[in-house]
Amino acid sequence: MRRVHSMPFGAEITSDGVRFALWAPTAREVSLVLDGDERLLNADHGGWYRHVSQVARAGSRYGYKIDGNLVVPDPASRFQTDDVHDLSLVVDPQSYEWSDLSWKGRPWEETVLCEVHVGTATPEGTYAGLMDKLDGYRDLGVTAIELMPIGEFPGRRNWGYDGVLPYAPDAAYGSPEDLKRLVERAHELGLMMFLDVVYNHFGPSGNYLHAYAKSFFTDRHPTPWGAGINVDGEGSRVVRDFFFHNALYWLEEYHFDGLRFDAVHAITDDGKPHFIEELATRIRQTIPDRHVHLVLENEANQARWINRDNDRKPKLHTAQWADDIHNSWHALLTGENEGYYEDYADKPLQHLGRALAEGFAYQGDPSPHKDGVVRGEPSGHLPPTAFVAFLQNHDQVGNRAFGDRLSHLIPPERLALAQALFLLSPQIPLLFMGEEWAASTPFQFFVDFENDPDLAKAVRDGRRGEFKRFKAFADPEMSQKIPDPTDRRTFEQSRIDWSETDRSPHREVLAQTRRLLDLRRTEIVPLLKSRYRGSRYRISPDDTLDVTWTFTDGTLRLVANFSGNPMNRNIEDDARVLWSSQAIDANEKTLQLPPWSGVIVKGRSA
Repeated sequence: MRRVHSMPFGAEITSDGVRFALWAPTAREVSLVLDGDERLLNADHGGWYRHVSQVARAGSRYGYKIDGNLVVPDPASRFQTDDVHDLSLVVDPQSYEWSDLSWKGRPWEETVLCEVHVGTATPEGTYAGLMDKLDGYRDLGVTAIELMPIGEFPGRRNWGYDGVLPYAPDAAYGSPEDLKRLVERAHELGLMMFLDVVYNHFGPSGNYLHAYAKSFFTDRHPTPWGAGINVDGEGSRVVRDFFFHNALYWLEEYHFDGLRFDAVHAITDDGKPHFIEELATRIRQTIPDRHVHLVLENEANQARWINRDNDRKPKLHTAQWADDIHNSWHALLTGENEGYYEDYADKPLQHLGRALAEGFAYQGDPSPHKDGVVRGEPSGHLPPTAFVAFLQNHDQVGNRAFGDRLSHLIPPERLALAQALFLLSPQIPLLFMGEEWAASTPFQFFVDFENDPDLAKAVRDGRRGEFKRFKAFADPEMSQKIPDPTDRRTFEQSRIDWSETDRSPHREVLAQTRRLLDLRRTEIVPLLKSRYRGSRYRISPDDTLDVTWTFTDGTLRLVANFSGNPMNRNIEDDARVLWSSQAIDANEKTLQLPPWSGVIVKGRSA
């Protein structure tokens, strides 16, 4: 089977030849540069420049000359053999024959995500290198791999959020065919593949849209990265379609099973339907016959986008990253109170209880970190599976000055408790690569702007300046110790070391993760597939958290003592302990909970 997503952008191989199409509404003149030759193009209605070539073929190199002097790559390039500033390559997606014809994905309730950065996940740092690790992820109990953004970015190393050509899988990791083989191998093993995509901004180097499509952006909606994406003004129909087609392109042409939409709170849309709504609607209408999962990152905590219909199916998006769960856990475990942890540090256990039971801790509440700005919408009506929970991810590790993992910050006993309660709670869990064995390697912020020394210096200085508001880095001497994101060594020391899995204590942590995920598969997932009937939570004065989730097929209860004193708690006669801290006698109906210990209990539905 061959897969291709047809779109009005880019270079597309047709029966009449290769069709080239560029939207350049603010250019005075556009020429097609094709294999060394140039051809002046005529503008169609609406600022489109189109041409069908009988001489172009798969492998042809092409670009566009703007106003007689600037040669730019195709913004919808399917592949860049060199970098973001060079010519694009004509790709024939139908040259790859897929064999996963019967693959329809997996139900959302079965999802256990592992977030992966392709460049640092393996010694090779490639799609092919990652493919060799898929068996291990499958055996661990992971059911889905989520790739950090892979759209072409400047240089050879980047987190991916500086991408500027969102249709071109970055050549630093391999070819389009290598990526397709990775997806196909995952499906052979029963693993889903997710991709993180960025529709809120472009990176600072290699974005040439300003030169010929100024209306792609708008000053009406400023963002932390500059002018906002124009999704609601004049010309916005083309802009919206550029991203909608991009989402469909990854889902259809590369057969991804899900997408994670980065920071959608930074996409401002004053029109109707909202960009977020139309995005999901287009995907649902176009791909009705597969399990396709759409996940938001949304600091605004807008429950409206993840509501369910009467059949318990997502109306629009499947779930949202549950930052409130992570931030509450982190404040509770570490005691940190700077930055966004300020919103959780005053009452971390209360915030954690509400977030575990209802999804959001902030549901229309004022945020101290944002000077009292009200954030969030009521979320208690949503099932736990509407939220992706995590103890770590690329942001919360990589945005620390030294890229410290949680295992670097807290004692192993507390980490083990948090990991068990996190993996056995009913939200959809996400691990960050290496977390499964408490990897010793950090994950630090890195970029490659070697061809732009001024930008490299700005990023280096900006990174160190970013931490000056933190007490630990108020001293300029301390700030100089922050790793240089432009130094290749920062990238190299972020590469995880797989040999650790054979050594203590990492071997034992990995075994525990495997046991917990097996327990989740056999005991938790069946509950999640039944109808959700609500939750309740209680935080006692002695710092014990007690949360119960009720489903038609049973109940799930979390009880944990986070105080410095032992506590007693009773469990129901018809309930059984699925997991407990080692110091607890799980055979008793009255449980003795030592300090920093917990249990997960499963009961029958009332």
